[in-house]
Amino acid sequence: MSLKLYTKQPWKTLCLAYKVSAVLLVRVPAWSITYLFTRPRPTWSWRHAMMVALIRHLSSLLVVIGKLGHRPDYRAIESDAEGIWIGGAPHFITAELKIWSAVGDVTSIHIPGYWYAKKGLSPRPTAPVGPDRRVFLFLHGGGFTQSPAHPRLRHLIYLVVSWSWSMMHQHPFPTALLDALAGYNYLVGVMRYRSSNTIVVGDSAGGNIVLALTRYLVENEGTAKVSLPGPPGHLLSSPSVDLSSSHLMPGSSALTHNMDILEDSYGDLRHILYRSFTYVGPFGFGMASCNRYISPASLSLLMRARFNNFPPTFVTAGGAERLLDSIRTLRDRMVKDMGEAFATYYEAEDAIHNYLVFLRHPSRAATLTAVRKWLT
Repeated sequence: MSLKLYTKQPWKTLCLAYKVSAVLLVRVPAWSITYLFTRPRPTWSWRHAMMVALIRHLSSLLVVIGKLGHRPDYRAIESDAEGIWIGGAPHFITAELKIWSAVGDVTSIHIPGYWYAKKGLSPRPTAPVGPDRRVFLFLHGGGFTQSPAHPRLRHLIYLVVSWSWSMMHQHPFPTALLDALAGYNYLVGVMRYRSSNTIVVGDSAGGNIVLALTRYLVENEGTAKVSLPGPPGHLLSSPSVDLSSSHLMPGSSALTHNMDILEDSYGDLRHILYRSFTYVGPFGFGMASCNRYISPASLSLLMRARFNNFPPTFVTAGGAERLLDSIRTLRDRMVKDMGEAFATYYEAEDAIHNYLVFLRHPSRAATLTAVRKWLT
């Protein structure tokens, strides 16, 4: 039976009922007893081990049945949040991006964005903003297919604008880069934030797009078409930086870190190929191996990803996550081109993928302390 069938009723409900029952009646009791005596990582508590196992199995379930209930996306603004429409930026498309957009048959369109801020602050400023106002531009993760930017699905503590970029299964590369360019132009070109006061943040897949956005601004700086100055810094949480299979090898984190929240498909060559094909669309799988905008950490001999003139960057990674090897490759390349003073790397021991989004994760507080120090 095709997995696609489980995204439709009544098969979706039947599959959900079966999977949930199996987890609650079989897996949870087994985990609860097993983790009393042994745990996937020696530093994990019983509660933490249970949480990770539950999230991992929920993730694998969503891969099969698709989303549950209504989730905001790029086609509309939800009425329960401080949303704005961000205009497209087709006038900034030039060089390779112009060619890729034509081949992919995609263009820059208006997309919804959301303002949100620390409790007690007004989430939406008025334009033009003051010269000392600072802002984070947040590019959300979700494997290029899930997790919209709606504040109900996010938890941030600073003044932030985030937007729902178009998902890859509907709009392949370079659509997400076009959306990111439109969002950055909204802050710097429309709201008049100084580029020096705009920090770009991305987690998981969003981290990939942060690097692509900055690369485009850096490589086209000073040209007639791209007048936007680049951001003064990046903050990347568990960035997904290799959409090829170059890090999938015996002993790699993709295969051995199988207790991460990323489910087993991230260590399965067939699923890696499927995700890559879906993202690159008409360009073919080879694009994921050698294109610096898609897989800047690819180990392919054809990859020529340099980071000269990139702004200071803070990268976090979990010591127990599947993407660890590719993130370390990114770190090494950034340090080589930028120097250790401009490429800061923080690896939390035994932490899972994108652990910063979990409010009670044991490594979160120490990491945020390091981030604050880096920001100041």
